[in-house]
Amino acid sequence: MIENPTPGADDSKVGASPAARIRVAFFSDSVAERNGTGAYYHDLIGQLRPEVEAVEIFQPMPRGRFPILALPMPGDPMQKLVTPNFFRIARGFKKLKPHVVVAITPGPFGLLGLYYARKTRAKFISAFHTDFEQLAKIYFNPVSRVIVNGYLRNTNKILCKRSQTVLINNSNLQADVESLGARGVEVMGTPLQPAFLKKPMKAAPAVIRRICFAGRLAAEKNVDQIITAAANFPEIEFVIGGDGPLRRELEASAVKLNNVRFTGWLTREELIDVLDSSSFLLLPSKLETFGSVALEAMARGRPALVSANAGIHDWKLLKEGLFALNSGETLTEAIKKLLQLPTEELERKAFVARHAAEQLNRETIHQWSAVLAKYANKAE
Repeated sequence: MIENPTPGADDSKVGASPAARIRVAFFSDSVAERNGTGAYYHDLIGQLRPEVEAVEIFQPMPRGRFPILALPMPGDPMQKLVTPNFFRIARGFKKLKPHVVVAITPGPFGLLGLYYARKTRAKFISAFHTDFEQLAKIYFNPVSRVIVNGYLRNTNKILCKRSQTVLINNSNLQADVESLGARGVEVMGTPLQPAFLKKPMKAAPAVIRRICFAGRLAAEKNVDQIITAAANFPEIEFVIGGDGPLRRELEASAVKLNNVRFTGWLTREELIDVLDSSSFLLLPSKLETFGSVALEAMARGRPALVSANAGIHDWKLLKEGLFALNSGETLTEAIKKLLQLPTEELERKAFVARHAAEQLNRETIHQWSAVLAKYANKAE
């Protein structure tokens, strides 16, 4: 039980949040904002700081030292699994003295988080955001897949079995983590970077002249479908934001199309500008555990056309602000349906999308505070 606050703790937080006296350490193998998981915790921690006594994330530095070992991550060879800087992390962990440790990924950093939690008797929680085993099926040959999936399954078992609870952002993942040995499961919401809500809103263009995509240019994102659709709607500009292993191949396939524009990797401010100048967002992924960029589009009052298999559709609160790209339906067919909708329906969808995103963000921060307090104070 956390009965006595640390001397000098910020008493102004006491009573304001159930986690006001709690110090939290997150461990992640993802660089901040490099992918969906990295963005999730970057956005969460910014809003969680006023709710807790202290919080820090231990993760690879964008331009850190040369690592002892660096292996490509499944689905994103531009990002590496690297060995942690043990001295930097040891100093930071000792200074923080966390009550709760949250391991976000099944890599060296996630395992290091477990080690420190057991060493210091901090309460340990893990998160399961990405089904890396499914990504391995897309990216690796059968032999490599067996090796990679063997590592992932065993590491996830270690983390799940030793966690007080496992956090997921898609209820469909519950059976997976329970099979890995999770003692408890919490389905968590997804936070937003505050700029998506605070920056003044812009009304959607009166006529649909621009549609956008933002994310990694990788096989599971089905960006080639966007280029195929662009050929069928020459009057609409298709803006493709992001970078990834397929960028050159995709640019080559669109070289004869005057209505396709690649922006490269976008900062969050640049993404807001792209969303604000577009009528809606496309996310036709083969595999999408949640689909955070669709939530970001909704926060800017832009509906999103998202593959029906994406986890974001499982959130009842968000469904009315989304359009579903159904299995067997081409992106061209789905876009054609949207173009035929009355302006009033698109405006209604945009209004619903914005308010749903705001509500989910508020509920997510409250939920995280409650979960951290619950497990920090839970007896073994």
